[in-house]
Amino acid sequence: MTPDERLRAARRLGVVFFPAFDWAISATHPEREERLLYTRDQLQEEGLFDIPGITEYRPDFAARAQLARAHFCLPSVDAVSTESHLASSGAAITAARLVLEKEQDKAFALARPPGHHAMRVVHGNRGFCNINNEAVMVEYIRDRYPRADGRPLRIAVVDTDVHHGDGSQDLFWNDPHTLFISLHQDGRTLYPGTGFLHECGGPGALGRTINLPLPPETCDAGYLYAVEHAVLPMLEEFRPDIVINSAGQDNHFTDPLANMRLSAQGYATLNKTLNPDIAVLEGGYAIRGALPYVNLGICLALAGLPFEDVREPDFNPERVRQRPEIGRYIAGLCDQALALFRNPPSTPSEGQEDGGWWTRRRNIFYDTDMLRENQHEGWRLCADCSGLGRIETDSDRVARSLCVLIPRHACPRCRAEGLALAEKGRKSGRYAHVLVLDGGQ
Repeated sequence: MTPDERLRAARRLGVVFFPAFDWAISATHPEREERLLYTRDQLQEEGLFDIPGITEYRPDFAARAQLARAHFCLPSVDAVSTESHLASSGAAITAARLVLEKEQDKAFALARPPGHHAMRVVHGNRGFCNINNEAVMVEYIRDRYPRADGRPLRIAVVDTDVHHGDGSQDLFWNDPHTLFISLHQDGRTLYPGTGFLHECGGPGALGRTINLPLPPETCDAGYLYAVEHAVLPMLEEFRPDIVINSAGQDNHFTDPLANMRLSAQGYATLNKTLNPDIAVLEGGYAIRGALPYVNLGICLALAGLPFEDVREPDFNPERVRQRPEIGRYIAGLCDQALALFRNPPSTPSEGQEDGGWWTRRRNIFYDTDMLRENQHEGWRLCADCSGLGRIETDSDRVARSLCVLIPRHACPRCRAEGLALAEKGRKSGRYAHVLVLDGGQ
């Protein structure tokens, strides 16, 4: 190949960049203004945007109504989000638009604040997250780009952040048309303490949530084994229309918040192997020694360009050499996860049946805002659709409220019952807020 051919992207890549230099949890918090400053410098110095086929974009702001398509925000969208959250969710939406309108082949929403710990109900910030960017993007995709044959769009979200994507799991828990897979450090050793094999979906979507809790000190080899021997077979059988990577980068061997040993080369190879349509940045807090190089490697992999020369300053082959017993553990874990995907249990691991509803009670802690939420969640068991959702919730900040979730493909009976349930709640005077999320409108 000529030099010009080597420098031309094999796949058109749109990089939607939003650093949020005016937003931070605090001046010294890991999720602070300069988190993407060094990434920006690195991409410019390496001339990434000078390569034909790689284009930088600024995000459109998400509308508040788009956030409310994914979340019950209490007491309001404005109370739990800022303009930076609108821009970060907007970056994910812009990335989706670029790919689905075929302006680009791949897209990377390189934006902050992150979002994968934000659940269906939002009272504040937990795990540095207020708004789930991927969930907002998924609703946008389903609204704007339905399948021509009228069948539900099948979407796979693969979360490779070191922390379990408990917010995304909650949002997609009872959605049979979204496959959510999370590869993360074992919750027995790291926040948020969830993401185990038995957490495999709600009553209407059993086997559509798959967790791979990897042991501490998992290296490049372990992550790649899990992708090749568990994730890819699941994707092949699920046959998604779109694959989204929640591209958390805090499993790098220098990250201060976790105990994994992935390298920039490992990240790039993982991305090449997974081959997502869209990547969305999540965590990653080694802002000088890791993020600039990992982000560069991911961009090159998405564009189909060589990335073998990408090396972080502190790279040492011994730091990413995996112990044999870790490899054996991961091999067994992948076998179990694949078996669970193919043969899920008959009922969810959490909750119980109560009068035609599947119910569970949860106490959720918002560790950033120091809030406690109490939830009583129910899903109507329905033979014709995934079921109507009902959540009673209160927190230190918001009095008891009723949230009614009518799924996008709800049957007429569930839709009518949901609207009646909301109206009854409004008339009862028992609730500070009554919110309805109607997926079909």
